[in-house]
Amino acid sequence: MTDVVDSDELLRRIRRGRAFAEQQRGAWRSRGAALAAEDPDAARDAAARGLAYEVVLKVLDEILTPGRHAEVG
Repeated sequence: MTDVVDSDELLRRIRRGRAFAEQQRGAWRSRGAALAAEDPDAARDAAARGLAYEVVLKVLDEILTPGRHAEVG
């Protein structure tokens, strides 16, 4: 990939990726809640996928707003 993009386009792409990750996190959480009673294994898988999207959101938030998720310790 040799496309050269300016900072505004990069920011748009990051925001688009963050919006997608947020949508997916919600979808996997909902799916996990719906599966909790009938299929615990699938519910666990959905929870893990939701957690993965949560991590992606934190990383993208840190890029967009440095210090937003500062670790306490």
